[in-house]
Formats: sequence, structure tokens, C-alpha cells
Amino acid sequence: MKVGSNIEDAVRRATLLLEEVGPNRKLMMDANQVWDVDEAIQNMQRLKDFDPWWIEEPTSPDDVLGHARIAKAVSPIGVATGEHYQNRVVFKQLLQADAISFCQIDACRLAGVNEVLSVLLMAAKFGEPVCTHASGVGLSEYVQHLSVFDYVRIGASLENRILEYVDHLHEHFLDPVVIQNGRYQAPTVPGYSIEMRPESLKRYRFPEGVAWSSSSP
Repeated sequence: MKVGSNIEDAVRRATLLLEEVGPNRKLMMDANQVWDVDEAIQNMQRLKDFDPWWIEEPTSPDDVLGHARIAKAVSPIGVATGEHYQNRVVFKQLLQADAISFCQIDACRLAGVNEVLSVLLMAAKFGEPVCTHASGVGLSEYVQHLSVFDYVRIGASLENRILEYVDHLHEHFLDPVVIQNGRYQAPTVPGYSIEMRPESLKRYRFPEGVAWSSSSP
């Protein structure tokens, strides 16, 4: 749930949400970088009664030491971040500073597969689970491969690991993700699963695609 706006509204919505999902489900909160460090600590004191599993992006992604302060202050609530980091160096600093409990790599933000593999290996060394970020076009197709590699080749446990999923726009891909019983199924086609259908590329190519026409339905 999003919590970065009015804190009283967040408390109200968290109350309603827990009533719906029940006490045995994990509740994750996402501030989308809105808070400063002290504000994040203060607001999570209000929200800790809802037993959130993590607070995601509680402050600016550039503030490594700020994340470390927050992580220490809000424990045992975990701090999750990473979708806005471009390289392994920042992840190294976060891990060394005990600033995160969940490592959220982004397949398109990090500088390629080799950079991703470096972060997966560092996270394994520090014992932090990797929960990949996947909410944009094609990200679910990308990150399923990274999570499978993390599990099969690095030997990561499935404990405390989740993989984000969004249920839209998969129809534009030749090899879309397959979900069964709330779990990704391992891809069966070689490649990265992100080749788009030619008709989708033609329709949405800017500015000549018909999707950008004022008369397009």
C-alpha cells in the first residue's frame, strides 16, 4: 500500500486493508521517496502497529546513510529499496551499511545483466533476499529470468522472496510470463522473453503509430 501522502489517511487505509487481508498476510508499504529521514522514522512509528513486512523507498534513493538510520530505527520492520539504482556500487554501500533488508533490483535500471549478477552475488554474501521490481512494460518478462537464476545458480532460498507482478500489457510480448497459483512459471523459450509483437511496435511507435492519432479509439 502507498503511504507517502497524508499519514492519517495512511492509518485509515491500513486499518481497512488489514480487515480485508487478515493477520496472516504480509502487508508491504511504499512511500515512493516522499519522506525525509526523520519524517520516515516518525511516520513508521505510527504505522508499526499494522505490522508491515517492509517500508519501501522511505526516502531519497541517493541517501545511503539515511536509509541506514531508518533501518535501525524502524527494525524489525524491513527497509526495501533498489528500483532506482543504476549500478552495483550503491547496492554495495547499502549492504555494507545495513541499510536494507530487501534488495529490489530493476532489470532495466541496472546497467545490464552482468551488473545484475554482481548485485545478486553481493546480496547472497550479505544474506539479504532479492525481491525484484517489476511494474513497468516488460519488466515481469525480464525479471523472471533473474529470479530463476538467483534461485538455481546462486542457491538462494525462496524464503522471504517475492517477485512483483502486474497483470497488464503482457499481450504485447511473444513470450509473456505465465502465472499459476500466484507463482511465476519458468520460461520455456530461449531468450529474455521481452521480444515484442511487430503489430504492437508498429501501433505504438512514436509519433507515427496509429495509437498516437487523435482519431485512434
